[in-house]
Amino acid sequence: MSPGSTPLRLGDIVHPVVAGLISVIVNYGGTFILVFQAAKVAGLSPDLTASWVWSVSIGVGLTGLFLSWRYREPIITAWSTPAAAFLVTALATTPYAEAVGAYMISAAAFIALGMSGCFEKVIRLIPPGIASGLLAGILLQFGIGAFGGASADPLLAGLLIVAYLALKRFSARYAVVGILLIGLAFLLTQGRVDLSGLTLEFAAPVFTMPVFSPNALLSVALPLFLITLTGQYMPGMLVLRNDGFRTSANPVVTVTGLGSLVMAPFGSHAFNIAAITAAIATGEEAHEDPSKRWIAGIAAGCFYILVGVFGVTLAAVFMAFPATFITTLAGLALLGTIGGSLAAAMADPASREAALITFLASAANIKLFGIGGAFWGLMIGLVASLVLNGCLPRRVRTAPTVNDGVSK
Repeated sequence: MSPGSTPLRLGDIVHPVVAGLISVIVNYGGTFILVFQAAKVAGLSPDLTASWVWSVSIGVGLTGLFLSWRYREPIITAWSTPAAAFLVTALATTPYAEAVGAYMISAAAFIALGMSGCFEKVIRLIPPGIASGLLAGILLQFGIGAFGGASADPLLAGLLIVAYLALKRFSARYAVVGILLIGLAFLLTQGRVDLSGLTLEFAAPVFTMPVFSPNALLSVALPLFLITLTGQYMPGMLVLRNDGFRTSANPVVTVTGLGSLVMAPFGSHAFNIAAITAAIATGEEAHEDPSKRWIAGIAAGCFYILVGVFGVTLAAVFMAFPATFITTLAGLALLGTIGGSLAAAMADPASREAALITFLASAANIKLFGIGGAFWGLMIGLVASLVLNGCLPRRVRTAPTVNDGVSK
């Protein structure tokens, strides 16, 4: 995929920018509440909480913007959602300064992993059918959520679904843009998003001197590393691969690890390549021309930085959107990716059953030993491939690319 193969026009910018905005809205509206819950458990002051929001938002924005610009691919970065969920319990028994030290150790481990080149080699060994089945399984719940919201809020969900179908029929290119605007207009008309009390105040980062302890190393740093690796980096890289992007995992892991290390003393727990929200920007809904989708990564990075500059204020705005709006918007935006992943998973008769098992195991979202469903879905799929086909694939060949930032 050659970067910048054709000149950019104004029409090429709108759709990737909206895709980037939707990915940011879904991230803040869907999972950011976990950060506030973890901060409350840790007993953090409002200033420290705002610093956490600042550091994770600015860090995610800068790393995603840089990687998307450097490799001309939609490399969306995000905070580690499973890690935030883990911290809701871990911070109850770990002093905050020790937790910051653990964040730094985990980040340093990711830098070492990225520079070693090992992770990229593992990614390339995963068969395409298994990778597609894994992605379809991860995204299935979001597709279901697009229609499940009709039970709680039938008017809002019904409006978005009908608008999506109508726009898809008459102007498919503007379907996702259209439902975003229609949904926001509907919510504002009904007074369900109150912006009257919104005051934009700059966030101030607060430095916390890290403390390194064996207890935090084992109880926070190690689980944080494993959870982020298996729950974010693995499916995140497979999202890129599934849509035909070939940037090496090595610079992605290295850059996000370095960003996490720099921002950790200001509260950021971990950030990484995105998985679910990245799929909104990597598929055809973002732009029919894959070489133009990198703009979505730039846009998402800018939106994250904007939120970070104003700290808790803008994050609270996105979190104020009704849950039905977030889930329906995300599900409809991901329909194309889910359908494409299922088609790719079932394409090869020889690997179809193993891919189907991967899809179902991933959709089941198994959670064992503190590790999430993406990892177990992948492991079950690889075992199924081994048993059904007699061997694991030696290597998945990929086309040469100028975007591999690190030699393999």
